Amino acid sequence: MEYTVQKLGRLAGISTRTLRYYDEIEILKPARINSSGYRIYGQVEVDRLQQILFYRELGVSLESIKDLVTAPSFDREKALREHREKLLEKRKQLDLLISNVDKTIASTEGRITMSNQEKFDGFKQKLVDDNEKKYGKEIREKYGEEAVNKSNAQMQGMSQEQYREVTKLAAEVIEMLHAAFKTGDPAGELAQKAADLHRQWLSFYWDSYTKEAHARVAQMYVDDERFTAYYDEKQPGTAAFLRDAVLIYTGTK
Repeated sequence: MEYTVQKLGRLAGISTRTLRYYDEIEILKPARINSSGYRIYGQVEVDRLQQILFYRELGVSLESIKDLVTAPSFDREKALREHREKLLEKRKQLDLLISNVDKTIASTEGRITMSNQEKFDGFKQKLVDDNEKKYGKEIREKYGEEAVNKSNAQMQGMSQEQYREVTKLAAEVIEMLHAAFKTGDPAGELAQKAADLHRQWLSFYWDSYTKEAHARVAQMYVDDERFTAYYDEKQPGTAAFLRDAVLIYTGTK
């Protein structure tokens, strides 16, 4: 079966403007243009659009999706299985949060007593699951099963006050880092403050802190493009700047 832009848009629940944009950036081109100048899409394009929307639902950028679906090695069946696994993980996280909300409602109505720690269990578990999904394989290979499991247990066992503090510290690290980056001096006062805040933040997750481990983590931010993308989101070069600041802070440079 073939579809015009309007018909395919209605079928997929997206705008014709979006489909035209996908054509412009060459992530989803029509099968052909008919004699009247209309874009015509076939089954191959329908299947690709489904893949694109799956990836979009998982928060993948259009640029990355284009690289994935246009690669000669792209395996549609394998991609669908990966989508399924990620959606199951997402459902698990949502179930935890829904359970947390249900308990909170019951507590508000006086049907159960809910501890302060329980109020944050869903959020903390989601953070652990997110980190496992993104970096679990690499950090387990790098630091070992025991170290990672201890870190996860430490996160899950945080009190309300500790959880609030670590969340606040994460924001302070980024804020101080951006201010320090503008000075261009990783050995400067602001950069060293950022490195110290980063140490405090890490200490919430680690069983014990060492300067060597701190330096290795900072280097990983540069070596792993996912970490680099996070720190470089607003200003390219920030991940490398943090690495340099930490190496100076720890005396390992």
